[in-house]
Amino acid sequence: MLVRLIYASRAAGEVNAELLEALLRSSRQNNPAIGITGVLCYGSGVFVQVLEGSRSAVSSLYNVIVRDPRHEKVELLSFEEICERHFSDWTMGQVNMSKVNHGVLLKYSARSEFNPFEMNSSAIILLLDELIATAAISK
Repeated sequence: MLVRLIYASRAAGEVNAELLEALLRSSRQNNPAIGITGVLCYGSGVFVQVLEGSRSAVSSLYNVIVRDPRHEKVELLSFEEICERHFSDWTMGQVNMSKVNHGVLLKYSARSEFNPFEMNSSAIILLLDELIATAAISK
């Protein structure tokens, strides 16, 4: 059974390019072996991540993330069974939300600032679809 999990968290400390690259490198190295696909977004001290895969793999990875000291205030935004993956070609895509046009953010949220805690999961997926279509997300 496939599931999709979306969570948001606040960075526990400073997030620089090296830390983001290390997170992505680890995800891209480890996720294929456990059948996880998804996208990680970061901006203004906030992460949002979409994880897709088997219920047990996604749940296990989410539990690791919740205990990761680099995250605080981890909040589950959505957990649902799915028929097919939305990000099947992505071991872990990445987008720096601070570089996204504010008009695009405003299209899917109440304000032009990136705040996934105030967005519903459908809006997050639509935003990611638009970012993929405009090549704002890198594999």
